Amino acid sequence: MTSIGILGAGRVGANLAGKLSAAGHHVILGRRSPTEETTAAAEGTGPRVSFADQRTTARTADIVINATPGDSALDRLASLRTELAGKILIDVSNATRDAGDGLPGDLCFPGSSLAEKLQAALPDTQVVKTLNTMLFMVMTAPEVLATPPTVYVSGNDEHAKRTVTGLLGDLGWQPERIEDLGDITTARATEAMILVVPHILRRHGFKPFAVSLAR
Repeated sequence: MTSIGILGAGRVGANLAGKLSAAGHHVILGRRSPTEETTAAAEGTGPRVSFADQRTTARTADIVINATPGDSALDRLASLRTELAGKILIDVSNATRDAGDGLPGDLCFPGSSLAEKLQAALPDTQVVKTLNTMLFMVMTAPEVLATPPTVYVSGNDEHAKRTVTGLLGDLGWQPERIEDLGDITTARATEAMILVVPHILRRHGFKPFAVSLAR
């Protein structure tokens, strides 16, 4: 059993917490403050899920997942450099600026990526980018799609990527659907995929989908 800390107790964090706890991991959901309200989904995530503030979560967990809003994640996580030292940080967010309708409109880090910025700000942490090319419900249930989806992995540390690949298996991802793109600079490609999402949502509504590789 691994202790997994999830920074962010919204829909993404709660969804991941429920599936990882069901797989036997102890999960800590990190809220911005002890009094922050959590979603109904987060409150019902299971007996292996506990709550703490984000600094405590980062300090006490073996592996940490960033499920906070991407546009503010860099400053938030950079302030946790000491707590995250020596750990794997799984980044599932996308750093975007909203368009007028509230959907993603542009990248915060064109020519780079949030994952690269996080790795530079956290040199003692192994950052792995994954699960950011799909709606949140597909992260933990890839089988809901008629076409088998792809999940991409980017990171500098091979051991960290193997560990994350194991956790992806716990979330229901088959090995043949996990695509290791290479080092952390490859995350700029998957983060740029977010730009197709608002167009799909405007045409088809909030339905499960993933940006996948067909062979």
